[in-house]
Amino acid sequence: MTFQAGPIPLPDESHSHALAARLAPLLRPGDTLLLSGQIGAGKSFFARALIRARTGNPDEEVPSPTFTLVQSYEAPGAEIWHCDLYRLSDPFELVELGLEEAMGRAICLIEWPDRMGDMAPADALSLAFEARPERHLLTVSGPAPWRERLEPLLG
Repeated sequence: MTFQAGPIPLPDESHSHALAARLAPLLRPGDTLLLSGQIGAGKSFFARALIRARTGNPDEEVPSPTFTLVQSYEAPGAEIWHCDLYRLSDPFELVELGLEEAMGRAICLIEWPDRMGDMAPADALSLAFEARPERHLLTVSGPAPWRERLEPLLG
């Protein structure tokens, strides 16, 4: 059983930032968020805002993991892995990166999850970003247990 919420309008970066800041404390070790959408849809901005909120440091250096594929951060209660799989050529590389293990113990934010093949966890939360000329949109979906956890966020 799954749930879906949205599309949630994100008229500007302040709305994306606020949503990421409200989601950050709801996450637990072992949670995986799959961030999909075209280039420029707001995936990286959202991930940066969430990481800064979770670490409690609004000035946290959060470089894009486009070339390194993975950046990790220490945060209260859980390590965070921010992954950009755009340049991934084979899902087996996920094992080499240690991502498979990290998904069981860290909070993982994964951009371009389509590159994972069948390695995406079944209990992951999907965040689908869409860029529109007047505003961006976000659709959230996942297994039923996420509905209750996200109730404070999605109301």
